[in-house]
Formats: sequence, C-alpha cells, structure tokens
Amino acid sequence: MSRPEYEAPPEIYYGDAEAKKYTNNSRNQAIQSQMTERALELLNLPPGKPAFLLDIGCGSGLSGEILDDEGHVWVGVDIAPSMLEVALEREVEGDLFLHDIGQGFGFRPGSFDGAISISVLQWLCNADTTSPTSSPYARLTRFFTTLHASLTNSSRAVFQFYPHSDDQIRMIMGVAQKAGFQGGLVVDYPNSRKAKKYFLCLFVGNGGSSSGAAKIQVPEGLQGDGDAIEESRAVKYESSRRTSKSDLRGSKGKKRKNLKDRDWILRKKELYRQRGKGGVPRDSKFTGRRRKPEF
Repeated sequence: MSRPEYEAPPEIYYGDAEAKKYTNNSRNQAIQSQMTERALELLNLPPGKPAFLLDIGCGSGLSGEILDDEGHVWVGVDIAPSMLEVALEREVEGDLFLHDIGQGFGFRPGSFDGAISISVLQWLCNADTTSPTSSPYARLTRFFTTLHASLTNSSRAVFQFYPHSDDQIRMIMGVAQKAGFQGGLVVDYPNSRKAKKYFLCLFVGNGGSSSGAAKIQVPEGLQGDGDAIEESRAVKYESSRRTSKSDLRGSKGKKRKNLKDRDWILRKKELYRQRGKGGVPRDSKFTGRRRKPEF
C-alpha cells in the first residue's frame, strides 16, 4: 500500500471524509495515544508542572487530548483545514492555527516549553513543486530554524515519524543540527516489524539535563517483545474506551446528569470568546442551571 505522503499533499489527502475516517478509527486513536505518551516521556518535562507545548501537525486534536490529560496547555498547527474543522467539532482545549510548517513559524522567541509531533515530519521530505524554495531541504531548514527560535532554552522537541530511508534520516538530522539543535534518533523495539518506532529527540541548550555536560546523552530506545507489547496496549486502550463510555451512562443506560456543569460551560464559553466566535451568551447567575420542563 502506498504511503499517504506519496499520494497527495496533506491538505488534499486529508479532506473532509478522510479526516473524519482517521479520527473515528479506534486503532488510529490507540496508536496516536501511545506515541504521544512516549513523546511526552522523551520530552522529560518537570513532574507536576504544567508546560506550554506546541503540537506540530495537530490534526483533529487526538494528541492534544493526551496533553490535556497530563495538565499541559498547548497550541496546535496543521495544514489540513478539514482536520482542524474536526478538531473544532470535537471542542479541543488547545488553540489552533492553519499553517504550513514548511514555511517556518512566526512565534515569539522562547514561546514554548517544548514541542511534539506525531507522524508529520516525513511530509516535509516531499516537494510539491520544482521551485528551489520548495525543496525538502529548504522546507526543513525553515522549519527547524524557526522552531529552534520558538523554544525556550533547555527545552526539547520530539518527533515521531516514518522515515523512507537512511538517507532521509541523515538529511533531517543534518538540517536540525545546522539549525542549532543537539540530539539524535531514538528507535523503540528495533527488532520488531510492527512495533518499531522512530523518534527524533532534539535539545535546545542542555535540553533540561541536570548534568550540564556539553554532549547531551540521547535517551535509549525501548527494548523487548514489541509485537506483544503493541497488542497488549491495543487491548488495554480498547477496554479503557469501553469503560469510559459506560461511565457516561447510569445503571439503566441513561446518561448521567451534571456531566456539563457550570464550570465546564464557563470554560467553553471563554474558549469560544478567545477564538472570536460570535453569539456567545453572556455569563449570569442562571448559567449552567437546569431548567424546569415547560407544559
């Protein structure tokens, strides 16, 4: 089966139908959850302290939900309008930007405490035009240079991606190092056919290392029977989904009351106001109150 990045540019490949299909697929949800959790582990953020993170290629917000669960605040960028539309329908908590990461970022220097990216980096290695400024090398250079400036000192950026070849890996790492990053490649379950995953772990400054050494030690990849671990994770994720769905229902199959309490409603209204959505009702003492039935 052909890889998606070879079929069409991402903003075309992920149209309305494909965006919803990808988001609603339980297997995609499980894989996205696992890889986001692993990326957060490699970020090595201070425990118990919320961070301001950049989700590169955020799509419909599947990774952002994991960031929310961990207590972090995030901003997502993606080039596919249909993916961002699904994210808005799902009412994700992060702020969303429609943006081509190959053109670089315009964030203020030192804006983010870290960055993650799941299954995105390989898309930058394909040229959609013959223009020299649209070559993979030029797009990667703009991307990594502006990303480096957007991160705080001692922060990290972790990219899970699917490289096509060793030459592609060398090109990506070479451009990242020229942009000022340190770090290297982390390969989880290198001997597994299904569970093998590539993570590019990049450091700004000392990458949060307490040793202060000039050469930062790249984290080691996970070892073991990756196929068995992958299968058990998929089963665990599916069972957790069923449990969470059953928690939303009472003993007689009816939805529990007060799932959307006053605090939840106020947060959503404030989020809509920040995004410039019109027609948001004013807050009052009646906000969130259950109305009596009318006869």
